[in-house]
Amino acid sequence: MYNILVCDDERDIVSALTIYLTTGGYQVFPAYSGPEALRVLETTDIHLVLLDVMMPAMDGIACLARLRETSNVPVILLTAKSEDTDKILGLNAGADDYVTKPFNPVELLARVKSQLRRYLQLGGGQVAPTAWTIGGITLDDRAKSVTLDGEPVSLTPREYEILKLLMGAPGTVFSPKRIYRLVWGEEPFGVENAVAVHIRHLREKLEIDPSDPRYIKVVWGQGYKMEEGKP
Repeated sequence: MYNILVCDDERDIVSALTIYLTTGGYQVFPAYSGPEALRVLETTDIHLVLLDVMMPAMDGIACLARLRETSNVPVILLTAKSEDTDKILGLNAGADDYVTKPFNPVELLARVKSQLRRYLQLGGGQVAPTAWTIGGITLDDRAKSVTLDGEPVSLTPREYEILKLLMGAPGTVFSPKRIYRLVWGEEPFGVENAVAVHIRHLREKLEIDPSDPRYIKVVWGQGYKMEEGKP
């Protein structure tokens, strides 16, 4: 199943698009602002974005520009019929297509299917992995399961998401503030202790010696990273 991010500040439009896309067999992730859409993209494997142009705070063109700094996921703009200039700006900024409001559900699904086919089947991209193994730890995101040396490990939802974040980018150092922003989905203020507590619990469940971890390493003054420790 492909994951589609739908971003529009009008909740009725997001609800309608969710109905169309769910009926078409897609998993929908809603967002109601540009910053929220960018946070979803950081934490979720998204295969296509439906992005409204006219939004407060950060409009769709600005959001698209930020998105294109790190991702080539297909983006279909949601525009009004009078927004010809915005269509041109969006296409020049890296949009792949646009759909005008009000939507024709059949046309919308056809455009989504076309962009996914081009992106995923004709060499534009690959479906992101859903399972990771580092040393003796395996995280299967489809099954929402974690095993250590073949034995199941019970994690809280926060612990699971932190581990998924670290395992998805081994060797990358994540600051406590960034971990909090990506996992909790909120702006971080004085969050170091909350993150440290969850990291300690993860080590207690996954490390032979939590005081000398093989996998979840601290980089003093910077944050945490995942490594495949030596036996």
